[in-house]
Amino acid sequence: MYQLSEALAQDIVNRMMKDIPYNINIMNDKGIIIGSGNPSRIGTEHRGAIKALESGKMVEVWEDQRYEKKGTNEPIVINQVRVGVIGISGSPEEVRPFCSIVRTTVVLLIEQGMALESMQNEANRKKAFLEVLLNHQGIYSQKLQKKALAYNIDLLLPTTILYIHHSGMNAEISNILLMYPSFIIEEDICIVLMQDVKEIKKVIKQLLQSQPLLKISVSRHEIHIADSYDQAKSAMRTARALHLPERIILYDQIEFLVKLSETVLNGSEHLITKLEDKESVDLLDTLRVYINNNCSVSDTSAELSIHRNTLQYRLKRIYDLTGKDPRNTFDLFELTYGLLALYK
Repeated sequence: MYQLSEALAQDIVNRMMKDIPYNINIMNDKGIIIGSGNPSRIGTEHRGAIKALESGKMVEVWEDQRYEKKGTNEPIVINQVRVGVIGISGSPEEVRPFCSIVRTTVVLLIEQGMALESMQNEANRKKAFLEVLLNHQGIYSQKLQKKALAYNIDLLLPTTILYIHHSGMNAEISNILLMYPSFIIEEDICIVLMQDVKEIKKVIKQLLQSQPLLKISVSRHEIHIADSYDQAKSAMRTARALHLPERIILYDQIEFLVKLSETVLNGSEHLITKLEDKESVDLLDTLRVYINNNCSVSDTSAELSIHRNTLQYRLKRIYDLTGKDPRNTFDLFELTYGLLALYK
């Protein structure tokens, strides 16, 4: 049976008393006041409420007494169950006209609260299930397979994960997520599980059309969802570390960079920290653009909208600060690793 909480009861009282010029009390299924415009009455027993709960009908009190004040007391019924009582203090003749609207509003607010609570519980269950999937190794049990089917996931089929970095959830993205097994990871990150390879290109196209800044990393089609997730997440991390301009990042195409970022090379990651202070704020972006333009001075200068000599100065400044020259192939390789290592 639904339990009317003290927090919700008081919230309802506070809302209703903005429009109703009488004190309002809300009692639980035991007739105890759990929300009131008069805080001193909270926690006390209300005899009129007890009678209303027993009879299922409105009870009017015409005289103030020790355990009740004059007014109306009407049962709150949710799914044919009496979960509490709404009381309006005052002469029954005066407050009676407010009873119907107050009762209807209270029931709607409670049902809204129940719906939100149910949605939150489902979201928590979904999040917990995802954590199980992303940490699972080996053969999927029949119990897990059955549970996955509730989310339209067949654990006997291989899966490609689309790891989506967006600038804010909108209607288009939400509609796409409703059509396929999907999970929200963070405020700006969500994933879609694709088991039909024929659908992948179509979904990617729809997602890219939904936002101009949206990026998607794509895993291989793997039998274990945990493997697909690790690939897609690592690909996105690598792309963001290097500021790769592509909106679609395929794990297959940058697997070497992903594995390079996971390699431990002592000291290299500290090279990049020397480029992060305020004096050299442009150097980090310059290095990324230089890498993404295949070390082309003209293309890098054009993208940064700076003179070639300014670019040469910045490259020399990177050399001065790190001891690694971006114009030298092996030094640039180490600087690239430093960028990757910084975003592990």
